Amino acid sequence: MALGNFSRVTEFILLGLSDTRELRVPFFTFFFLAYAMVLLGNLLIIVTVRTDPKLSSPMYFLLCNLSFIDICYTSVTSPRMLVDLLSQRKAIAFEDCIAQLFFLHFAGASEMFLLTVMAYDRYTAICQPLHYTAIMSRRVCWVLVSGCWVGGFLHSFVQTLLTVQLPFCGPNTIDNYFCDVPPVIRLACTDIYLTEWLMASNSGLISLLCFLVLVTSYVFILVTVRVRFTEGHWKALSTCASHVMVVTLFFVPCIFIYLRPFSTFPSDKHICVIYTVFSPVMNPLIYTLRNNEVKASMWKLWKRFQVF
Repeated sequence: MALGNFSRVTEFILLGLSDTRELRVPFFTFFFLAYAMVLLGNLLIIVTVRTDPKLSSPMYFLLCNLSFIDICYTSVTSPRMLVDLLSQRKAIAFEDCIAQLFFLHFAGASEMFLLTVMAYDRYTAICQPLHYTAIMSRRVCWVLVSGCWVGGFLHSFVQTLLTVQLPFCGPNTIDNYFCDVPPVIRLACTDIYLTEWLMASNSGLISLLCFLVLVTSYVFILVTVRVRFTEGHWKALSTCASHVMVVTLFFVPCIFIYLRPFSTFPSDKHICVIYTVFSPVMNPLIYTLRNNEVKASMWKLWKRFQVF
């Protein structure tokens, strides 16, 4: 095999979410609808933001990029999971498994960094409103978003490089519905103590540090809002409350899974559903149903299509 001179495993077997046949069709229906909601909801947000000049503020620029990342992120795991739910043998080639692992962490880490940038945007808008336009200029926004993608790529490159250098010569059964670092490196035919701590310090610390930055920004926002009782600040606080819901769904399970030794804990595939399925589903719902400007723009877009 091309990836590793000591590897003899050419494919992995994914056990999926459940072995019960009676649950396959209900699971397929539920996750198909969830995937469709992610695609349609985030595409609608992107089209709405891109077509309405009123949604030109940095917040909506970042939201548009978050929707794009969510589409990429959930498309790494959901299509494969849907196919496997209706398949008898859930095999994935070694190269495909590594590719899935790479793009999962690429999109996932990019989203973590972007959520942190969005929290900084809200902090600037509420705590430094007079300097907001200068601080969050369009050029700065592009630099921050580009930095999120570059950071995600570097993180994923390190994780993937550490994985492909391991020898896989024995068991090939992954107790999960997608290829991720913890279940894959458990199958390596060598001592992975150092490798798993390097990976945990990479993925786990990134998740924890981004989460701490987010929490700190919200603390400053809450302190500011307590002092300034204006309608605009309460509106911004409402937006932050929605952001907190997304952050909690996404970061807490990631911290739980990645900030610990991988080999000493059983599979957490049911927890993985939270940040690979539920969090991307919640993003378009939260940012549209709780945002009057986005809802108004979507309504105008709908009426424009009705004319045609």
